[in-house]
Amino acid sequence: ARFDPLWAPRRRTSIVLRDADRDDAAALIALWSECAAASRDEGSEAFTQQALWREPGLAEAAAALDVNLDQPNKRIVLAIADDEVVGATVFAVNTLTPISLTRVLIVTEIQVSPRFRRRSVASMLLSAAAHHGEDHNCEIVVASIPAHSREPHRYLAKIGFNQIAIVRAIQANKLRSRLSGKATNSR
Repeated sequence: ARFDPLWAPRRRTSIVLRDADRDDAAALIALWSECAAASRDEGSEAFTQQALWREPGLAEAAAALDVNLDQPNKRIVLAIADDEVVGATVFAVNTLTPISLTRVLIVTEIQVSPRFRRRSVASMLLSAAAHHGEDHNCEIVVASIPAHSREPHRYLAKIGFNQIAIVRAIQANKLRSRLSGKATNSR
C-alpha cells in the first residue's frame, strides 16, 4: 500500500504561553490583522467593529505595548506555536466600582489565529488569566469581546460567563460634536 500524506495524522503543535514584550509588536500586528480579516465575513455587525480597527505601524504598536506593559496591574499573555504568536489575551486587575474593594479581573482581548481555533488556545489563555486573577484575589472575571463574535460568545457562555453589560463605542470627535450640538440646543 502506498503512503498518502493527505491521510497522515496531523502533528499536534504544542502551544507555549509567555508574557509579551515590546519586541512582539510585529507579531501582534500580524495576529490582530489576521483575526480582523477573518471577521470581515461575519456580516454588518462585523463591519461596525472593523470601523474601529486600523492596522498600526510597527513604531506605534511598539509604543502602545510600552504603555500597556508599564501598567502594573495589566498583563499581555501570548500563545506561541513553532515560534509564531497564534493567540493573545490582555487582562488587568481592577475594582468592581471606584468605591468598592471587590477585585475583578477584566479580560479585554482574546485573539486566536483562525488557523489555530478549536485547539484549546483560548482555553489556555483564559486559564492563565484565571490564575492571575486568583493570585490577586479577584472575585469576578469580566470578559469584553466584540459583539459580532459569535463563536467567542458561545464559548464564554458555555464555560459560565453571563452577559452583564453592553459596551458601546464612538469616535471621540463625533461624540464631542454631538454633545456640543445638544448643549447649544438644550433648554
